[in-house]
Amino acid sequence: MIKRTAPALALLGLAGCQPDIEAPSTSAGSADFSSYIAVGNSLTAGYSDGGLYREGQLSSYPSILASQFAKAGGGNFVQPLFTEAQSNGSGYLRLAGFTATGSPITANVTTNLAVRGGTAAAPLYTQFLDPVNNLGVPGIRMSDIQTVGYGSTLGNPYFERITPAAAAGQTYLQRVQATVASLKPTFFTEWLGNNDVLGYATAGGGANSITRTDTFTLKTNRILNVLVSGGAKGVVSTIPDVTGIPFFTTVGPSFRATLAAANVPSAAPFVYTTGILAPSATPGTNARVSTTLASIRDASGNGNLLLTLTASPYAGLYGRPTGKYWRDFYKQATGAYPTSSSDPVYNGFLRGMAVDTTQAFGQSAGNPFPSTLVLDGTEQTTVATATTAFNAALVAAANARNLAVFDAYAFFRTVAAGGYVVNAANNTTGYLSGYIFSLDGVHPTPRGYAIIANEMLKVINAKYGSSFQGVNANNYRGVVFPQ
Repeated sequence: MIKRTAPALALLGLAGCQPDIEAPSTSAGSADFSSYIAVGNSLTAGYSDGGLYREGQLSSYPSILASQFAKAGGGNFVQPLFTEAQSNGSGYLRLAGFTATGSPITANVTTNLAVRGGTAAAPLYTQFLDPVNNLGVPGIRMSDIQTVGYGSTLGNPYFERITPAAAAGQTYLQRVQATVASLKPTFFTEWLGNNDVLGYATAGGGANSITRTDTFTLKTNRILNVLVSGGAKGVVSTIPDVTGIPFFTTVGPSFRATLAAANVPSAAPFVYTTGILAPSATPGTNARVSTTLASIRDASGNGNLLLTLTASPYAGLYGRPTGKYWRDFYKQATGAYPTSSSDPVYNGFLRGMAVDTTQAFGQSAGNPFPSTLVLDGTEQTTVATATTAFNAALVAAANARNLAVFDAYAFFRTVAAGGYVVNAANNTTGYLSGYIFSLDGVHPTPRGYAIIANEMLKVINAKYGSSFQGVNANNYRGVVFPQ
């Protein structure tokens, strides 16, 4: 249900004879960039298109920052890069084409991976055990930084790949402490906390949990205490409004537009579940909410229900007697699709969920749109309340240590409202055509990371009196369209 928008036309420029102009000199101001480390999650690692791979790592915002810091005395910056031979890393999504109706077709990249073992559900990646400056670990939450065995026992493969066997029980905070002791950083960036709300939001409030504010505040202060212990200066980033990213703003408007074109009235029923998607103890008591299609957010911003990007394969089935979502969910839970429509185990599963797949999907209480694909108003308020509290804790902790703050929340809200112009090219939060966000609808493209790096350089300049110019973000790609 995601519609392709025509890509923007490239702007052509005429080159003429121009006098040589000396590039402005770069000053470090009051900061010292000779040893820089980056602490954070997938955004720091350069995660993109639903995976971590070499190109994304090379275009990570810390990598771009380090290239600019080098102009003012910045030293070597080591990332745990995948090799050229294993450049596709964990694997990722690529845009394979479009359906006849213009919806994108994505495919998994499965060649040149850096998988050394494990299982499909829990892979182990080729390790990188040299000391690194980029400590970005996809998936990590602020609440995880003191979890013993986070990379081994709990199985975060991205932390495990950079952790020697002798330190298998090491916490993330201990890893940061060890890095500070060995590399003696003079400057750092810290961007943790996104996942403390994101997991709940992307699951439609149907899974995961939001970190307690007191826990978040305590651990924010602990990690910043470690980072500034040697006198380093740095930047602390806030958490963006996750409900403004393409993961939540793409499917609903497209779905509404498609139904309107088919003359389906906005007053038609829309029934969905809310809360945790799990078998009901008493059949028929799963929380069902009956509303209308008008409740789904449209392109004008009307409506308070957000459909997730993962709803795309199912939205077009609205009004049909279908069990596609429930079969897919069954496979996710058991590892295999039901053998047939009469499969007794599968039918027992449906009865436990109080679902009747012979009823109209999304129109009836018997076959509702599942909660994992809908973020309703109550859940959005929960996310917003936590984000506000977490950002207040981050800003307070940064101010108490006289650190710079990159207000990612305010920045991305501004971009969502009007875009971000770079050399006459407008970059937006639109899916596929907006240049900033990758195919997973959550993580940036290389251009998005370049824009983030430039915004960080602005706050560094403002706080520490440096004079970094930034990079030309238009030299970095957006989503790759098939040739």
